[in-house]
Amino acid sequence: MAVPADRPLDLLPRSAVIAVAMSGGVDSSVAAARVAATSLRAFGITLAMWPGNRETVRDRGCCSIDAVDDARRVATMLSLPHYVWNLERDFEDEVVRDFEDGYAQGTTPNPCVRCNQRVKFGVLLERALAAGATHIATGHYARTGHRGSLVTLHRARDARRDQAYVLHRLDQRQLQRAVFALGGDESKADVRAEAAALGLGTAAKPESQDLCFVDSDLRSDLRLRLAGRFATGSIIDIDGTVVGKHDGLPFFTVGQRAGLGIPPSRPDAAPRYVIELRPDVNAVVVGPREALRCSSVEASSFRWVAGAASPAGTECEAQLRAHGDPHPARIETSDGDVVHVRFDSSVDQAAPGQSLVLYRHDEVLGGGFIRRAA
Repeated sequence: MAVPADRPLDLLPRSAVIAVAMSGGVDSSVAAARVAATSLRAFGITLAMWPGNRETVRDRGCCSIDAVDDARRVATMLSLPHYVWNLERDFEDEVVRDFEDGYAQGTTPNPCVRCNQRVKFGVLLERALAAGATHIATGHYARTGHRGSLVTLHRARDARRDQAYVLHRLDQRQLQRAVFALGGDESKADVRAEAAALGLGTAAKPESQDLCFVDSDLRSDLRLRLAGRFATGSIIDIDGTVVGKHDGLPFFTVGQRAGLGIPPSRPDAAPRYVIELRPDVNAVVVGPREALRCSSVEASSFRWVAGAASPAGTECEAQLRAHGDPHPARIETSDGDVVHVRFDSSVDQAAPGQSLVLYRHDEVLGGGFIRRAA
């Protein structure tokens, strides 16, 4: 059984050179402070991923102009060399385009999963290694461990802050270079208190709750991004009855209740939810909440953290949303990169495009993109 490390910096060789991904938030600031407190050589990197001609300054978390300023001030205080790398084109190609295509095709993507895999532990990692780093440290709440020569990925001890879900697509090479400086016994309050005690200006900085590249509300943003890629269509009940019209599949997701724009069939009727999106006929299917329940999920493009697939019959816990609850389940089949999982009890809100991530206790086995639920 793999045992995750709560203090990963203590395990690094003295020859290690750490590139700290500094987003300008409190978590990465404390991660940088912990790295700076060691005797290891280190430098900070902040990613600039906004369009170069953007004149407005906005607080959008990990890729905004003000985030760079906050990160630079923290790095200066910690005596860390600090660099700003513009990865706008990479971010657009590897994350934003996938986000747009997903919504245009009637799915609900999670761009944070792609960003961690392709940008933060993809392009950023490769450039950091080329610049002389041996590892990259981040403020993610997660932990790594070892089983023989393999690196394992684990949940943070504080389940409320756990971010292992959005890291599940990292491969062995990426995990070998990753240092998650948070994820032990500390809570978010502990991290803020640590930042305040160190005098870091980000100690009380609020968390960004929005997608970093969305300037307005998501619906308005999608309307602009996907102009010409959606059309009006029918909203149908689960029995096939047309009950309304929709203005485009990108504006709906499985489990949605608000904003359907359809009147109740009678005053005492139960609320309707989005049960399914059908891109082949451009229809939104709605029904009662119980119609959202499913007993199995099929996921494609599945990635196993340790490389080898877990066999059919493996008992595990399955998580369907970044902040969702884990559900007891069993792997029914694993064929190539397609995995079929059956739950011990029915679950709801299995939205195509979101990630199905499997765990055994606190260890991440792997994950893939939900394709269908039944």
